[in-house]
Amino acid sequence: MATITASQQRALDMNVITRKQRSLWMDAADRLRRNKAAMAGLFVILGFALVAIFADLRVGPLHIQLAPYDPTCYFYLNGHTACGGDVVGARSGPPTANPFWGANADPRFLLGTDQIGRDILSRLMFSARISMVIGFVPVVLYFLIGGTIGLAAGYYGGWIDNLLMRFTDIVYAFPDLLLLIIIMATIRNTWIGDIMGGLFLMFIALSIVNWVGMARLVRGQVLSLREKEFVEAARSIGAGPVRIMTRHLLPNSLAPVIVSMAFSVPLAIFAEASLSFLGIGIKPPTPSWGVMINEGFVVFTGTPSMVLLPAACIALVMLAFTFLGDGLRDALDPRMKL
Repeated sequence: MATITASQQRALDMNVITRKQRSLWMDAADRLRRNKAAMAGLFVILGFALVAIFADLRVGPLHIQLAPYDPTCYFYLNGHTACGGDVVGARSGPPTANPFWGANADPRFLLGTDQIGRDILSRLMFSARISMVIGFVPVVLYFLIGGTIGLAAGYYGGWIDNLLMRFTDIVYAFPDLLLLIIIMATIRNTWIGDIMGGLFLMFIALSIVNWVGMARLVRGQVLSLREKEFVEAARSIGAGPVRIMTRHLLPNSLAPVIVSMAFSVPLAIFAEASLSFLGIGIKPPTPSWGVMINEGFVVFTGTPSMVLLPAACIALVMLAFTFLGDGLRDALDPRMKL
């Protein structure tokens, strides 16, 4: 019978130790890669993100444009093109070209044009840029707002916790969509609403409405962690409250926070589309999927693709983020095994 030498045993022990040195994030990444639905959602999101970036990218001398036309240009029957306020050819009337599968399709416009002669494919591509920005920027903002409030409330407790949570409850009592409509309808026609074509106001409005859930989530995580041994050890070596909150409590609360942020992105995109459809969101001529649905709704019976195409983009992005959020939730669950 073969015997194992001392050096071979040490090598085996080192191999076992090395293989066991895996962090939560490494295990989560492996589980996420094995989730086919989450990976499909991630690829769809990356596809839309690439379209958004390269729809019209200008960096110094570099110019990459996937979109065939400027989304604000009008194409007229007499061959003239009007861009940037130019109204040349307006008397001839704009065409409404059908998509490639319809009758009388124009080969210049793969998905046709809208009722005032703008290329639908170009507007869909540029609208992806708006939706990606709307999806991520407000989520980061209300993570900063809600995370800060939740950290302070959970760590300090007492009257600080009561004060911050009562304020949170007051904001939470308002219906989200109603509060968004009030903010947008009140401020949209002021100088604030003109910044970035209404994008800046949309960031602020979504952040004001949605930070509450993040604050409650972070507070709950901090309450469950603040008496743990690693926090007491940090206090014993003289770490201050800010260091404990930012270096110990927040990193250990990130798993549910990341999942919450993943689910919040499609909600922000849908909120923007809803407000734009109601006419109080992104200001024309800035393209947005919600704006496109609003403009195409009046000719829905004659040209349904003007509504169905942007609606399909919204649905696809929301499903992709939902699948990714489900995958992240399962991947970051410490009870899951590889």
